[in-house]
Amino acid sequence: MNWAQHHPKAPLRGIPPVRRTGMKSNSQTLKHRSLHDTEKEFGGTLGAICIPIFLPLTVLFLICVSQSPEASVLQWPPPLPTTARLWDLLAPVLVLGWIAVHALLYKMPLGKVSEGLVLSDGTRLKYPINGFHGLCISGVLLMMLLGLGAPLGYLFELLLPLAVCAIALSFLFSVYLYMRSFWAPPDALALGGNTGSPLYDFFIGRELNPRIGNFDLKYFCELRPGLSGWVVINLGMLMREVEIRGSPSLSMILVNSFQLLYVADALWNEEAILTTMDIVHDGFGFMLVFGDLAWVPFTYSLQAAFLVMHPQALSVLGAAIIVALNGIGYYIFRKSNSQKNQFRQDPTHSSVARLETIGTATGKRLLVSGWWGLVRHPNYLGDLLMALAWSLPCGFSHLLPYFYVIYFTVLLIHREARDERQCRAKYGLAWDTYCQHVPYRIFPYIY
Repeated sequence: MNWAQHHPKAPLRGIPPVRRTGMKSNSQTLKHRSLHDTEKEFGGTLGAICIPIFLPLTVLFLICVSQSPEASVLQWPPPLPTTARLWDLLAPVLVLGWIAVHALLYKMPLGKVSEGLVLSDGTRLKYPINGFHGLCISGVLLMMLLGLGAPLGYLFELLLPLAVCAIALSFLFSVYLYMRSFWAPPDALALGGNTGSPLYDFFIGRELNPRIGNFDLKYFCELRPGLSGWVVINLGMLMREVEIRGSPSLSMILVNSFQLLYVADALWNEEAILTTMDIVHDGFGFMLVFGDLAWVPFTYSLQAAFLVMHPQALSVLGAAIIVALNGIGYYIFRKSNSQKNQFRQDPTHSSVARLETIGTATGKRLLVSGWWGLVRHPNYLGDLLMALAWSLPCGFSHLLPYFYVIYFTVLLIHREARDERQCRAKYGLAWDTYCQHVPYRIFPYIY
């Protein structure tokens, strides 16, 4: 996130990644690629046709439902917007302007520069680690605009036009990425995105790390404009509630606070994304472009959008319980990710040196104790607890605010299955031994 999050919440594994120490021979590369050519994911070509149609419609449908008086996802026919509600000249200016601001912040000489994993040609790309700086600077700019009287609450009325622009941009950008991939060298293509099926390759992404100079397009989109845009939309919903009721509700404050913490954590730990599936394995095509620029900001902000039209009373005790749940989820999420990252960087560090591990034929070792001995994806468990905490402030009268936690559960289970296949192919018998030590995937004693 995903849709591929975007976020270091979805790592390849809680284990050290396999690092290539040299260039593969051409025959090895072709053999590996031919294997992946037959392994189409997300329903193959049929999925590549249906997903780019139905997911954009889903985004628009959910926004319409959140702004309707009934807020019912089961209402038929669903609330359909007028043509006038779908377009506003201000929307493309805001979308393109926001991306341009973050592109400038990306290029600012702030923070450090880190190297990614070794590529198939033996090189390592460099990435600026300054996303948190960008979040802080854009936050200051927003506060200045509010101080000057900017009507941030108008974002509530602009949600549909903004989403339409983000969706249109996702298609246009994906076409550009697909076309430019034919000028990329073979070693620059993603293993699973060069199948020869134009529709599938457009969807999954042909080029692994498309760049304009040293500006990495995939890395920029993963955590910058979409995640920060999510926070801005939430703030706009809070300001709209203030305009309507005079002050923000406790529910709205909790939703904004929880999700701001989540985004700030993602950008503070931005370096961890360099070993995630999105960066290491997936090509940059419509799947990730749409997820980064449209799905994340406009579906992850549904709770805040819902609360504008459907205020919920929340007791102090109820708020305390929800805060505790989010805190527990965040603690599990952050501690498990930190343990994994420390083990990757320095297995001899005192915090991880005593953890139990098993060896693999690759020379790497798999953690079977600590957080990663509890379940195979403790970070996913923490993520889902936080997702539930974001929905609970919206009460139990509507299903819509729980869309995120339902969708996210399905996403993480699917992502875990993808990860399972890759790790089994990579580690062989060692993976079977690991699974015997750690039998549960996400939920202890359940799954």
